[in-house]
Amino acid sequence: MSVHWPILRRCLMSPGRIATVDDRGQRKAAELLVGAMYIAEYLAPRCKTKTVAMMLPTGAAFPVAALAGWMLGKTVVPLNYLLKREELQYVIDDCGTDTIVTAQPMLDFMGYTPRAERVITLDTLSFSGMPEPRWPATASDDDLAVMLYTSGTSGRPKGVMLTHGNIAANIQQIQDFVHFTPQDVMLGVLPQFHSFGMTVLTLLPLTFGLKAVYTARFVPQKIVKLMRDHRPTIFVAIPSMYAALLSIKDATPEDFASLKFIVSGGEPLPDAVATRFYERFGKRINEGYGLTESSPVTNWCRPDEHRPHSVGRALPRIIERIVDPATGRDMPPNADGEVWIKGPNIMRGYYGLPAETAKALSPDGYLRTGDMGRLDPDGHLYITGRIKEMLIIGGENVFPREIEEVLDRHPSINASGVVGLHDHMRGEVPVAFVELREGEAFDRQSVLNHCRANLAGYKVPAEIRVLEQLPRNPTGKIMRRELKAMLAQKS
Repeated sequence: MSVHWPILRRCLMSPGRIATVDDRGQRKAAELLVGAMYIAEYLAPRCKTKTVAMMLPTGAAFPVAALAGWMLGKTVVPLNYLLKREELQYVIDDCGTDTIVTAQPMLDFMGYTPRAERVITLDTLSFSGMPEPRWPATASDDDLAVMLYTSGTSGRPKGVMLTHGNIAANIQQIQDFVHFTPQDVMLGVLPQFHSFGMTVLTLLPLTFGLKAVYTARFVPQKIVKLMRDHRPTIFVAIPSMYAALLSIKDATPEDFASLKFIVSGGEPLPDAVATRFYERFGKRINEGYGLTESSPVTNWCRPDEHRPHSVGRALPRIIERIVDPATGRDMPPNADGEVWIKGPNIMRGYYGLPAETAKALSPDGYLRTGDMGRLDPDGHLYITGRIKEMLIIGGENVFPREIEEVLDRHPSINASGVVGLHDHMRGEVPVAFVELREGEAFDRQSVLNHCRANLAGYKVPAEIRVLEQLPRNPTGKIMRRELKAMLAQKS
């Protein structure tokens, strides 16, 4: 099944409904469809490559432009405009596109225009009159729909090849697991170049007729206002966004009362954030899990199945195994191992990287996630940490998250990141980087005493460094790789 045909049918079935609301206003389903036809008409004689790149802020323009690309049989390449200039250019060159669809305010924000044979700014196109009728291209399950670039271990982004079958399957898996209705309203701010933002916040609501409310920048006060104005039933965000919402002094439980599904993804949700959010607003945040390589959602802890630290059970038609990385044997319930996932939503592979693909996909089709986790007897998944980020302290395996959870509960600490420093006696020792809450002073001894009261002695940070802001990626995830680099510079 193609990604775009169900969306086009939904637009034709209910053309007058409000499909999207963003910073530029609201749009009916018919307007999205006509806009896609305009862009397709403009692209058809100009874009000669199989791929077409999209570089647009979070909002209605992205799905309209993506629909145009799919209507022409193109593979859509969403561009991460927050990448460094040379990284972004590498992605453009690697995917082989001759066309970038963007908007002038985006180029103004970036301060430069990336190199491509053709850069089309949507705000300069004419959308008057009626576009030429066009029969949309069909696509098989195996045809590439999207290439999403994700960071590689070498530092070069890798193009994750997701087929129409992959993405359509994941949209249906989510729907079969949760059963959204056209009366639901989804609010989100995640970038649409990210798999979470693309599939969950964009393609899913358009496929099933939910109203999607977007804003291009995460401003806590604005999110609360959108809650008040649109009364969403679904809110999808990352942990740092939930932490920021707690800083809004005039926010009340009533502002969040309409929410039925409050989802956190991208990285583990700190206990401190989950607890404070529930105590203040009376709403539980439930975690989900997935990877770009899985289109992305594989697990979700539904509201009626809430279990602290669990990312929930696997979605329909997904098989999960917990595998001993050393032996390849399946682990019993409640035992840690690498999470392996199989299903119709798993990527075809990495573009132009057969060796990397072979490392990630087993011969029988399982995605080796690189994440450590465990399954309880009821099939609920708990993510322990990344294999590559595991610390070995005196022969004991320690994951940064365990130490970070304790640090984040200290009243002066807003967020933390823990990495390992080589130690000739113990192999590694943990070093913590912390970001303080507004107006709080750092008391090293108080933090150390707090850690000693809540952690085994070998897990207590050997050093604590204060940063004004922890380094984060475009979706707000703390980048331990950069913390490791800081450690190397100062050691």
